[in-house]
Amino acid sequence: MDAVAVAALSGMAQGRASWREAFTLSAVFGIFQAVMPAIGYAGGALFRDAISEYDHWVAFALLAAVGAHMIKESRESHDEKPVGNAFAPRRLLLLGFATSIDALAVGLTLAILEVPVGVAVAIIGLTTFVLCIPAARLGARLGVGFAHRAELFGGVVLIAIGTNILVQHLSGAA
Repeated sequence: MDAVAVAALSGMAQGRASWREAFTLSAVFGIFQAVMPAIGYAGGALFRDAISEYDHWVAFALLAAVGAHMIKESRESHDEKPVGNAFAPRRLLLLGFATSIDALAVGLTLAILEVPVGVAVAIIGLTTFVLCIPAARLGARLGVGFAHRAELFGGVVLIAIGTNILVQHLSGAA
């Protein structure tokens, strides 16, 4: 759901999302959401203990950094600088990675439970892809006037997701 929220916020921040942009964003997010659990699964047996000790800190740091950057950009004046391209390749890659880092832990869990990894990552990736397309398009229809508020909200959401991951892991809930 974090990928879907970021897809909607990207569409809103951009002020419009073409089908191509929505498809590209969805493909990037879907690939990251599928690849990260596959990596976690592959490393599950070998690196389970080492990864579980700090994956929550990495997720928190990445999401907090991206969120803080979005909040900073939301505070800049409309006249001084236009809203950046929410669908720029570098931004999509960073957001795809940041919103999927917690899926690494899911992959570790899949390895422990001996779930067929191919089926699991296919379902995760396809579901993310399918849900992100309408999210990006719907966000785009909300208009340019919401761009700065959307970027602020998106930054807060990313920081909240990172904080939630951190709190769950530190409290032993995850």
